[in-house]
Amino acid sequence: MKTNAVRILESKNIVHSTVEYESDENEIDAVSVANKIGAEPETVFKTLVARNERNELLVFVIPGNFELNLKKAAKASGSKSIELIKVKELQPLTGYIRGGCSPIGMKKLFPTFIDETAQLNEKIYCSAGVRGMQLHLSPTDLLGVVEGEFCDLI
Repeated sequence: MKTNAVRILESKNIVHSTVEYESDENEIDAVSVANKIGAEPETVFKTLVARNERNELLVFVIPGNFELNLKKAAKASGSKSIELIKVKELQPLTGYIRGGCSPIGMKKLFPTFIDETAQLNEKIYCSAGVRGMQLHLSPTDLLGVVEGEFCDLI
């Protein structure tokens, strides 16, 4: 199966692989996904979408076994404050559903911030854009394709 995220990576000749796993509505968190694909939770990154005080959407990509530090995220994005969007807003704004939200290929290219710990790994996992599939690629390639920046978010 080719998702938007996979097509974008292929169009840019970015080396990546995909890993498919059995998706379960009750186990869509990154730690559960890590267990299903046999990866360390800190290498499976989750994608969170937030809104700042100026109503701008921001994307944060962090290790699955951590929570986003909202103060650090606000500082990294030059915002006074941020809050995560509501789940019901996710698909209309990004084109993705909870548990299948990829930082690659959203409806628009939103400012994207990747936790600096991604750089500790040769490759990391992130959603391919559907539940049941992860992308495996280098953090610097992910950074480039989303035109993001590494920063301290956890």
